[in-house]
Amino acid sequence: MKLFQKLLVAGTALGLLTPIAAQATEAVNLEAMDSYRRRFSKAKTFDSNTFANQISEDVATLNGRVDGIEARQNNFEASAFSSTTTMDGKAVFAIGAVDGGDTIGGTEALSSAYVYKMNLNTSFTGDDNLYVRLSAGEWGSNFTKKPGNYHIEAKNTGDNKLIVDKLWYTFPLGDNATVWVGPNIENYYMMAATPSIYKPGVLKAFKLGGNGAVFGASTDGGAGLKYEFGDSGFAMSTNYVGKGSKADAGILTDGDKSKIDTMIAFTKPQYHASVTYSKQHGGWDAHEYYSTELIHGNNGTTVTSLGSDTNADAFAIRGYWRPENSGTATPEISVGYDLISFDNHSLNVSEGSGYFVGLGWQDMIQAEDRIGIAVGQPVKATKLTTGTLSEVDPFLWEAYYSFKPNDSITVTPAIWGGTDVESSTTEDVFGAMLTTVFKF
Repeated sequence: MKLFQKLLVAGTALGLLTPIAAQATEAVNLEAMDSYRRRFSKAKTFDSNTFANQISEDVATLNGRVDGIEARQNNFEASAFSSTTTMDGKAVFAIGAVDGGDTIGGTEALSSAYVYKMNLNTSFTGDDNLYVRLSAGEWGSNFTKKPGNYHIEAKNTGDNKLIVDKLWYTFPLGDNATVWVGPNIENYYMMAATPSIYKPGVLKAFKLGGNGAVFGASTDGGAGLKYEFGDSGFAMSTNYVGKGSKADAGILTDGDKSKIDTMIAFTKPQYHASVTYSKQHGGWDAHEYYSTELIHGNNGTTVTSLGSDTNADAFAIRGYWRPENSGTATPEISVGYDLISFDNHSLNVSEGSGYFVGLGWQDMIQAEDRIGIAVGQPVKATKLTTGTLSEVDPFLWEAYYSFKPNDSITVTPAIWGGTDVESSTTEDVFGAMLTTVFKF
């Protein structure tokens, strides 16, 4: 190492040692330090109670904390659903107008409507289900005249009230049977199989392949049983709904306005065929979603109703087929044909019939979209017991395109129309509507 370098190192070392030396010259109280050492270095004495006392204190603290957590949990659960209850729902906005709507009891004004529905499902055993639907809605006469413009989502609850719309309980009976029972249910919820895959874009008339002679329904007390024959595809069901369940008349009495439906169905993933027989008693008249005024008891401007002694027997033949793959030019096809015969009809109608054809295409432009076209003849009178038959020749149609901007929203622009949809007028109707459904 050169001399110059040695001098630098020596200077640096002296600089480091100088503060230490200065501190060493300060007085240090060694006796106080030794006293501090002796006081805190003594071994602490433990006995058999030391840990027991500490554990007791810790357990008491933990118990207090657990009690507090349980109290808060109980308060939370008191305002929450059962762990076996699920909820889903939807809000529907609709806006549209009907040319000729003033001739069937509405107006031609552009108007809007809404409905809000919540579905609650609760299981008590894992195999059963208690179903409750809560609804609130306001729909004007522009969208609730049967059959010409009754919207598939229409629900009037009055003054925006939230009501219990549906309520029933279902449970299995053995391995192949299912039972329904409830104070607010309709026949078609208790069928052996769904008879149509056509999804209406606007008109409730086209629900279930024609919502008329057999499947026209009313929400009342009822019960049903479905039996499936293993994996064969065969199933059968029978169910009852009656207005007497909520009235003085009682269930299955002479005064009970009721309907009993029995279905035999064969269903596979690509096709379905079924026959449903309906026994209607006491003036049952819920045919008007898909029938003429004459069928459900009105004759033009003369408003009557089916009497309590009016009974009927009706048959619904349904079938559908769908292609193996969606997104092609080949549509899924649903068809239906209804027959009905009356005893003691108020306007002497003895027989009536109607038909339906629906076509659907899925995933054509984008995933999960749907194109639908339906045509049909609402059930009309074809024979009287006495007198000369004077009946309209009704016809309804609709066309729509439904698409999903996201997983929870569906938008459906649609047009529809009809001829002779009311006995009191021969003017055609034509409507256009935009319906938006928000699911949650």
